[in-house]
Amino acid sequence: MVDDGDWSHLPGSNAWVALWTICNYIKVKYIYYYNLVWFTIGMSIRHATLHQLKIFAAVARHMSFARAAEELHLTPPALSIQVRQLAEAVGQPLFNQIGKKIYLTPAGEALTSACHDVLDRLEYFTQEIAALQGLEKGSLKVATLSTAKYFIPRIMGGFCTEHPGVATALFIGNREALLERLARNQDDLYILGQPPEHINVVAEAFADNPLVVVSRSDHPLASEKDLEPSRLRDAPFILREPGSGTRLAAEKFFEQHGVVLRTRMEFGSNEAVKQTVAGGLGIAVLSASTIHAELASGELVILDVRGFPLERKWYAVYPAGKLLSPIVRAFMGCLFAVSAHGEKEWRAQE
Repeated sequence: MVDDGDWSHLPGSNAWVALWTICNYIKVKYIYYYNLVWFTIGMSIRHATLHQLKIFAAVARHMSFARAAEELHLTPPALSIQVRQLAEAVGQPLFNQIGKKIYLTPAGEALTSACHDVLDRLEYFTQEIAALQGLEKGSLKVATLSTAKYFIPRIMGGFCTEHPGVATALFIGNREALLERLARNQDDLYILGQPPEHINVVAEAFADNPLVVVSRSDHPLASEKDLEPSRLRDAPFILREPGSGTRLAAEKFFEQHGVVLRTRMEFGSNEAVKQTVAGGLGIAVLSASTIHAELASGELVILDVRGFPLERKWYAVYPAGKLLSPIVRAFMGCLFAVSAHGEKEWRAQE
């Protein structure tokens, strides 16, 4: 048997011994300082208050004292005092200020992670106790893509009717805004058409989200069947803004078929895209869930393009490792139940 630290049998053993010694020294020193930091924080953090932790979490999320103060309805001086007192309790600075920007220190980064755990577990505990007492109290914050605003508010409305004691908040934005909020863990749940690849998340598909090509009813291609994608090479397209999930999916499809989209206009909302298409200025790729009214009125039609509809899904997304409260779990159950019924109705219309 050769001891793990015995390198004498190897060629150039002196170099190996020296390297082994250095590595062990670095490992021991790293563990020592790591434990020392956490011991220091652990011994002093007991003097911090939950209010201070919530304030710190808001500042770390916004990376701005002013925006955090606005969110928490505090004056900036009052907020700064609480952050300073928290830093004194921890025994280390939590932020570095360079110019007008602030940055988390190593202690601040460690405390940010701890705050997320503490606040998430506290909310979870509060709702668990409420559930045990037969109460319907708590909060639910959902962030959804603007494309899903045509059905998510209705689902939330039904949920609120069943759970009137729950305070709800709904943020509607584009993909970029939602991913930024997701990275900061600002909401309980995120409704996305495509889960992010660069953030560690859990994504549960709950409904179909087919993308279709639409035009005005009197468009020259409206009466044709089984159109090759190449037939749309010269057609002016009305697109969503760069970074939109719908636009990314459309561009990827046509690129695979050797077609570069001819962009005539681009907008930051589905409503603007639909109105422009209805005005006869071009065609567009949209989620089928956004055009029910326009199809029913005959204002828009779906073009029969080979390869469409693009089969996509709607996902309920949350950070991996996040504890879902009973209220969030109940809302997800509502998502799956209501959306399944809605999809059956959509398929029947097709």
